[in-house]
Amino acid sequence: MALSLGQFRKLIQHISPQNLKSSLTLNPSANTKHFLLGLLFGALRLKKKAGTMYLQYYINENGNKVYTTKKESPLGEATQSAHPGMATISLGLFLVLVFAIAICHAAASVFQPISDSHRSAASELFAPADGSYGSLEEAYEALRSFEVLGINKKSDIRAATCQSVVDKLGSSSSAPKDLFFALKVNSILDCEVKNEVLEGIASRLKTIVNSASSLHDFYYSVGSLVLIKDQSSEVDVLLADAGGVFHSIKSLSQSDGRWRFSSDNPEASTYAAGLALEALSGVISLASSEIDQSKIDTLKSDVLKLFDSIEKYDDGTIYFDEKVVDLREHQSPLSTTASVVRGLTAFATVTSGNIKVIGSILNGAFFPALPLQCSFFLENNGVPGDKILGLAKFFLGVGIPGNAKDFFNQIDSLASLESNKQGFYPTDIITSSYSAFIDQERSAPVNTVLGSSAPPLTVKLVKAFSSGSKAASKIASQELKFDKESGSHFLDVLPESVDVGTYTFVFEVVLHDSEDSDSEDEKVYATGGSTEVQIFITGVIKIENAEIAVLDSDIGSIETQKKLDFAGENTVSLSANHLQKLRLSFQLTTPSGHAFKPHQVFDGPQVFLKLTHETKVEHIFVVGSSGQRFEKILDFLGLVEKFYYLSGSYDIQLTVGDAVMENSFLRAIGQIDLDLPEAPEKASRPPSPAVDPYSKFGPKAEIAHIFRVPEKRPSQELSLVFLGLVLLPLIGFLVGLLRLGVNLKNFPTSAVPATFGILFHVGIAAVLLLYVLFWLKLDLFTTLKTLGLLGVFLLFVGHRILSHLASTSSKLKSA
Repeated sequence: MALSLGQFRKLIQHISPQNLKSSLTLNPSANTKHFLLGLLFGALRLKKKAGTMYLQYYINENGNKVYTTKKESPLGEATQSAHPGMATISLGLFLVLVFAIAICHAAASVFQPISDSHRSAASELFAPADGSYGSLEEAYEALRSFEVLGINKKSDIRAATCQSVVDKLGSSSSAPKDLFFALKVNSILDCEVKNEVLEGIASRLKTIVNSASSLHDFYYSVGSLVLIKDQSSEVDVLLADAGGVFHSIKSLSQSDGRWRFSSDNPEASTYAAGLALEALSGVISLASSEIDQSKIDTLKSDVLKLFDSIEKYDDGTIYFDEKVVDLREHQSPLSTTASVVRGLTAFATVTSGNIKVIGSILNGAFFPALPLQCSFFLENNGVPGDKILGLAKFFLGVGIPGNAKDFFNQIDSLASLESNKQGFYPTDIITSSYSAFIDQERSAPVNTVLGSSAPPLTVKLVKAFSSGSKAASKIASQELKFDKESGSHFLDVLPESVDVGTYTFVFEVVLHDSEDSDSEDEKVYATGGSTEVQIFITGVIKIENAEIAVLDSDIGSIETQKKLDFAGENTVSLSANHLQKLRLSFQLTTPSGHAFKPHQVFDGPQVFLKLTHETKVEHIFVVGSSGQRFEKILDFLGLVEKFYYLSGSYDIQLTVGDAVMENSFLRAIGQIDLDLPEAPEKASRPPSPAVDPYSKFGPKAEIAHIFRVPEKRPSQELSLVFLGLVLLPLIGFLVGLLRLGVNLKNFPTSAVPATFGILFHVGIAAVLLLYVLFWLKLDLFTTLKTLGLLGVFLLFVGHRILSHLASTSSKLKSA
């Protein structure tokens, strides 16, 4: 259903929180305003009317826009719509654009809460091979992700994974890292591990902690002791010299809040800061006596310094990244931020402050909120809640990561921010208003990213102003109504003062006061700023007082004038010479009766006049507006060079389009016959007509070829005579043999000479057979090649047999 202005004023539509479907993934580095505008036009539904053509464009090799009505460019690439305003907004989508809004910073950002898409991705990314994972680290990341997302797959991998856990914990050669992840997996699967094994591990880890010099050794050893403490109360894991361990880890810190991995490594890392905060939090929880408060205060100062180097975007999204890109242990921004978040939440837990992200889905929008109990950790140390909120935005903004490590870091970090037991709740709102569709059969309550409830709140429309004037609001401040049954906020109608055009709606959220404000566990919420959302209200634009005329160039009198009706067909036929002018004028009126001027949402105006010569040479002119009329005058005397002095018939086309105009069009007006002077000798020639790129795939010209007439052959009788002459020598040879009396008296009797004699005669027979084969089937080259080999063979065996005969003859004569 298309939503026009009149229809919108008559309809009231509820919007349910999870009646919206979207699979959007946000790149936090994208320009938010342009990104959302692109989503808007991508979600629009084109409504094509009968007999209407639409203007398209493509980018040529010079980077310029070339306008056409074809769906493909000469290079075969798809063209794009030159007037996206042809699109009209469906009722559900438009209401989402207006009401699926809550408070963010200056521009709306698109974030999606954890959904079934994440669960589906987790099942694919963490699929075990033959029921097990390659390492316990991979197993923990998979199990932790499944646990947070509520996916029950423990039974599928429990047997093989628990066996690996027991083997790793029972081995005396296991490294602290292996023990750490084995205990992590055990905390989820609850494998059968004896206390004696844990006691032995705890003793080894205490020794490692006391002698450790690298941050990784501290992190894995202290982390393992904390895990043992949580899994067994009977094992002694307390550190006797917790203050000394705290000092050893603190000695690796830098003045800018970053940390080194070891005292021998001068490279500082933000990722290492997160590991250090986790390790120090573990030391505090394992201390047998209270840690000096001054050390903890110093550590809080390091946290503040760490936030000074944070990276951020205009929409409030913030994240941590490594300052040095060539670190030996360089981490991605997602891994670095996840490390810091885990460190912050762990440190806040042991210092009376817990961080939590609460989010809600209001009309498909996600509202992350961050609770901190007593505001001790952040508020008293100068770290405002919006910075922690920005971290939550970052994790939600990456959408669904494509690899298992990043996916785990995202899910685990969001779970860390939500896993508090008390809370101060700074609240902010993030919208997904440009990428949603209504499904009337589905609804859902307001939820957090991981399923918790959000506080009661009210959405207010503060003001709405047009793109041309920000001074006066078109809509008075009002509160959106709330439906408790569907959990939706809605607005009745737009006032009559709102006409077709582009508007900016400003929304904000007001949190309800808590009834038990004096209670000790009160949750105090704080909102962010206001949200400005650009809205396109579309309508059918009337084309009135349209006319085309030929003017006399000297006095401007009208020689020929004809009215145009763009609702029907126009077959205007005009004629002019180079001393005359062509004038086209019309008015555009909104449904409310006001003059309408197309907006320049994209580069370039949206009203064009095109003249196309019969030789396919095109000329496009921009039609400007003057007051309430659009008018274009073509002075042919000044355009003869641009027209290449081409006389003849020109087709006239008019294109009008805008983002809020539902009836944009490209319409043929008629023809004009121009009589232009002859081209001078040095005048520029018209460009060659464009070659259709698909013409090379068409049928080729027929090739006519006459074969050479065969030469005249001799008669059959002459051929037979020639054959007889060829055979005559052979016959003579055979006759001569008979006359001479061929016999085998002189054939050698000795074995070796007899062998050469036989081979010689066989070779002669082979040559004769080769002649026969040449006559029947062999070609000349094959015959010569074979004859060469036989010749060498005959030369060798013939020489041996003749030598033997000569030797025998000499002996007989001497005897």
